[in-house]
Amino acid sequence: MKVPKRLQPLVEDGLIDEVVSQLMSGKEAQVFVVRCGDELRCAKVFKEARQRSFKQAVTYQEGRKVRNSRRARAMSKKTRYGQREQESAWLNAEVDALYRLADADVRVPTPHGFVDGVLLMERIADGEGDVAPRLDDVELPAEVARDYHLRLIDEVVKMLCAGLIHGDLSEFNILVGGDGPVIIDLPQAVDAAGNNNAPWMLVRDVDNLKRYFGRFAPELLETDYGKEIWAHYEAGTLHPGMPLTGRYAPSMLSVDVDDIMRVIDDARDEAEARAERQREDDDGDW
Repeated sequence: MKVPKRLQPLVEDGLIDEVVSQLMSGKEAQVFVVRCGDELRCAKVFKEARQRSFKQAVTYQEGRKVRNSRRARAMSKKTRYGQREQESAWLNAEVDALYRLADADVRVPTPHGFVDGVLLMERIADGEGDVAPRLDDVELPAEVARDYHLRLIDEVVKMLCAGLIHGDLSEFNILVGGDGPVIIDLPQAVDAAGNNNAPWMLVRDVDNLKRYFGRFAPELLETDYGKEIWAHYEAGTLHPGMPLTGRYAPSMLSVDVDDIMRVIDDARDEAEARAERQREDDDGDW
């Protein structure tokens, strides 16, 4: 096929030998299958800011670090330069997350480089060597659903141990490769330690998995892995491969019951005092 304009520099530099086909075109990017030497890879071409429809919500960006103070100041303003820097930071955050998760042995596409807004990465194939389908496009026997669910829970744990939460994990951004599920699309990856929304985002990701796989294995609908995982993370006891139960019971060990009772007593005393002042005001009106 004709080489797209954004991929031409990579062809000229020898990073890509041939553009084979377009794989998909989404809100954020176009993805092409390309040949690099003897290997087929994917080239994700990020769209420019004015063409992208994913909102760079503050909810997701909270906690992301910008090392350069000048860039940080510019991004806080609405200048053209600041908007360009914001866009650059957003793209780099996704690419950095992919490299970080690959290093943590999370099953994501292996990255092979990021040049001029184009991310070269592993092409995920099914057992026949064809492009892997999305999880949403396959029907699963109950035993396979249970296996995939358990494997993805383990990937979520590894991600969290690496300090990240996917933030939008569902059947729509998981591919079914020949070796099992592969997590894709990380524009909204959340910093677990620096984002106040991290707990409910983690639980939402895990509950999305529960609802999907529960269609094939209904007993999974009774599990509560998200809250269990976050409780271990907060307690500092989370580690990859750890056994999980899928059950969650809030622990009372860390709760200061006496302190809670003092708060209740103070609130009751304040309410009684307020009621007494109201009665006195009412008496004064007569």
